Formats: sequence, C-alpha cells, structure tokens
Amino acid sequence: MAQINKKDVASILEEIGILLELKGENPFKTRAYFNAARTISGLTSDLNELVESGEIGNIKGIGKTLAEKITTLVTTGNLPYYEDLKIEFPSTIFELMSIPGLGPKKIKKLYDTLDISSLVELEYACNENRLVDLEGFGAKTQENILKGIDIRKKFSEKFHYPVAEIAARSVLDHIREAKGIVRSEVAGSLRRKKEIIGDIDILVSAAKKDSTGIMNQFVSAPGVKRVVAEGKTKSSVILKTGINVDVRIVADNEFPFALHYFTGSKEHNVKMRRIAKEHKLKLNEYGLFRESNDKNVPCSDEQDIFEKLGLVYIPPELREDTGEIEAAAKKKLPDLIEERDIRGTFHCHTTYSDGANSLAEMEEAARKKKWEYLGIADHSKSAQYARGLSKADIQKQRREIDSLNEKSDSFRLFHGIESDILADGSLDYDDRTLDEFDYVVASVHSRFKMPEAEMTKRVIRAVKKRHTTILGHPTGRLLLSRDGYQIDLVQVINAASDYGKAIEINAHPYRLDLDWRMVKYAREKGVKIFINPDAHNTDGLDDVRYGVGIARKGWLEAKNVVNTMSLDEVIKFLELE
Repeated sequence: MAQINKKDVASILEEIGILLELKGENPFKTRAYFNAARTISGLTSDLNELVESGEIGNIKGIGKTLAEKITTLVTTGNLPYYEDLKIEFPSTIFELMSIPGLGPKKIKKLYDTLDISSLVELEYACNENRLVDLEGFGAKTQENILKGIDIRKKFSEKFHYPVAEIAARSVLDHIREAKGIVRSEVAGSLRRKKEIIGDIDILVSAAKKDSTGIMNQFVSAPGVKRVVAEGKTKSSVILKTGINVDVRIVADNEFPFALHYFTGSKEHNVKMRRIAKEHKLKLNEYGLFRESNDKNVPCSDEQDIFEKLGLVYIPPELREDTGEIEAAAKKKLPDLIEERDIRGTFHCHTTYSDGANSLAEMEEAARKKKWEYLGIADHSKSAQYARGLSKADIQKQRREIDSLNEKSDSFRLFHGIESDILADGSLDYDDRTLDEFDYVVASVHSRFKMPEAEMTKRVIRAVKKRHTTILGHPTGRLLLSRDGYQIDLVQVINAASDYGKAIEINAHPYRLDLDWRMVKYAREKGVKIFINPDAHNTDGLDDVRYGVGIARKGWLEAKNVVNTMSLDEVIKFLELE
C-alpha cells in the first residue's frame, strides 16, 4: 500500500475542489473540499491515528462523507472518487493552474467556451487573440497570461530547493544500500543551497569491481521514470518529478577533488585553478598535481585541498566567487550561522487571518522545536482576501496572547502584525493602532507593477516609518512563478541601515526573499536580518531552515540575525522594557 501523509491528503482534497468547480458543482460542495484541505493541512494530531480511532469525523469542517473519503485515502492510498473525477478532464488541465491569475472559474470558462485544456492550447489561443473578447478576460488579461506562460517556460526545467533536496536524499539513501560504497555525497547547486535547482549531482567513491552493483542500485531507485544512460562510472535518470539525476563513481583517492569540482560553482572552480597555478600546482576533478613533474599531491578531504592552496576551508554555500577565496586567503571568512542557532521566529500567521492553526497550536509547535519565543504577525486590514485583522480582532488576539504568556515563564509569544505598505508608502493602520503591537512587519501586497523609482520610493517611505520594525519579503517574488517587482534594493538597504530597521529573509521556499546576493550587501551595511518562515501552519515553521541556507549563502553569522538572540535580548531589541 502506498504511504500517504497529511500533505498528500490536503493536496488531493484541494484538487477535488478544483475539479468539482470545473464541473460547475454546487459551490457549497466545492468549498467543503477546499476547507477540508485547509483543516487537514493544519492538523497537529497524527492523521493516521485520527483515522484509526474514527476521530477524523469529529473534527470541525470534516463531515461524515469527507471523513469516509479521507479514511479510504489514508488506509488504502487511493480514492476512487478522485480517480473518477480526474478521468472527466484531460490530464493537462492542471497545467493551467500554474499561470498566475487563472483560477478554476477562468479555467472552466476557457475549457467550456474554447475547449482549452493545456498550456499549448492556451498559448495558441492567446497568440490568435481569442481571449480579447471572451467574457471575463480581455486584452490585458491575455497579455498577462502570455507573460505567465513565458515565465513557466523559462523555469520549466528548474525546481524549488526542497523538491530537489527531498528527491536527492531519497535517491542517495537508496544508493547507500549497495555494497562497496566508501563515501557518497550530494554535490552541485543543491550542496551550495541555491534557491533554484536544475538537476541533482551525486558523487560516490568505490572500487571498480563494485561499480556495476552500485549503478544497478541507482537506476532501480524508487521514483525513477526513465534511465537516460547507464555506465560503469556515470549514469543518468529522470525522476517522475522531472528532475534529472546524475551519479558518478570515482576512486576514493579522487573523491575530495571530484566533490569540490562537481560542487562548483564554475566561477569558483576557475579561480581555484588560478590559485593552484600561483602555487605551481594543477587542480582538476582528478587531483592536485605539481606542475613540474605531474606528481600527485594527496588530499584526504576538501579541507586538505584548501590548506594545500593556503586557504581556510570554504563552506559549499559560499562557493560562488563573491570574494570567498580572497577572504579565505586572509583567514577572514565568517563563522556562518547554523540552524541550531535559531531560538524563534517572527512572521507567522494564525486562524485570526489566513493561517490554518490557532495561536495555541503555533505556540505548541514552536515549543516542540525548543524555541524560546514566537512572533505572530497576522495580516492587516487591507488584506481582505486573507481576512486581515480589524481593530476588534487585534484586541481579541492581544488578550489571547497575554493569556497564553501568563501561563508560561520560559516561552513568550510576541504580538506583531504584517501591515500592508500602501501605494503612497504609508502603513494601513493609524499610529495609535500600530502602537499596540510589539513589532511591525511592513510588506507590499498590492500594485506590484509600479515603476522602479516609484516602488523604491514607496518602500523606503515605509522603512522610515517609526513603527516599522522589519521589511517583509522585500521584492515580492515567487520563485518559478512570479518575478519580483522592480525595486532598487541597494537604496532600500541603505535606508534600512540609516534608520536602524531590519529586513527579513522570507524563508518560505517559494520566496527565499531577500535574495542571498543582497543579504551579503545588507550584512556589509550592518542591517539586522530576521529569518522568518511566513508560516501559515505549524509545519511551515520548519521552513526556517531554508532561510538559514540563504543566510549562509549571504555570509551571515549568528550575530547578524535577530532570531539567534535570547528571549531577554529580543525584548531589549524590540524595546519592550
């Protein structure tokens, strides 16, 4: 039986809701599935235990029919009702959901009126101007759809970091069951923790006699869709997710050099070869050799390689040729932040706005992570689509936070708000209301298409506001989906530095915003950084680790990040005493 978890169940329930909406079913019925998906996603109890005990049917929002379907799905790994629904539509219909602005209602219109059920058909129809006169669309919508299709094409062979990380770990764990492996490691951009991954590189060291068995183990890994090439030293497969995976087998004495080379980046490797040449050595994926006689200079690991070249060890995340080699030569590399340094986080949503979990549930999840504090920053009143907080909601939430804090002397909930930056750069509450919060995350959620100069001025004006504590997701980008708005981040970071304001690394893997390149500049300007998950449920707190990866790429040390402060230090930083 296929294993299925709450994320799988929530995803299937949401797809059912979409399919029912495409069919034109009763909106109450479709909404029930969307609500159930949200409820399941936010569960803090074990879903399997709820199903086994029958308690799944007692959860608010899960009626008898839904409970039966969820039980079937969890216990069998399959749901005939879902499979039957999918048969009614072309398998490509969900491609259309990847285009910003295309929801079920618009897709239904395209399908019913123009028989469009794939991106190819949609692009053709746009190029033929068939959407211009279609009710609910028009020339501007057609133009935006074409831009969305172009973005999807651009990133069609790219993957979010967590997708590649999970796939790589699964393949590597499977490979490691083979006999004869001495060392094995993920290399490439994944090891460097790039935010977007093209393919997966795995390196293995073993004797030649064991290579065939290792490669057989690799190509039989779960999730392999197609074997592209199979050899004794290199094999390639394509996974069902679409990710290409390459495995290389080298002799163990070559492993450190191959690991360094295949980790990259290309620019880092070029400069490293230049450094080797200055030492009258040659460096490549096979080894380190003396120029005079090609004699091998043995190295047991990567650290040895760097030491032989007069450098301190450079962590993989920094290998982007952004000054790391020069700093390593001077022994001035930063002591990079680690996930264990994190003591809490601040940009989290609850059921007060569009989150899936209550304050108490978010607090409990943070406690389980051994954190000292958690900051709640629900949406503000302008975000009506996310049930932004009214003044009455704010007061009610404050009372609940105070009540929870009174029950604990070792953990604290901070009461924040994610306040919308309006078009003129003002925040969407008056000063008296903003005074009530422990901190304010100021974020842009509207009018993304302002010219760069206007957007920059808008955000800087918000940064200068007395109440602004943190600038949230500074470019508004959604990786592989939406480019960030046009903004001069150098000016924004300069303003944050001048006015003593912090900027977040939004750690949600679809954002990872602030970009790591600008993180480094913010560090140089002395701007404090918050690593915030923008969590909308308890599981979302785990996304902090992706933000730590970006922080490391941006040269951050623990002292640069507010999340590493103790509870007392945070209280002082937020000027709450």
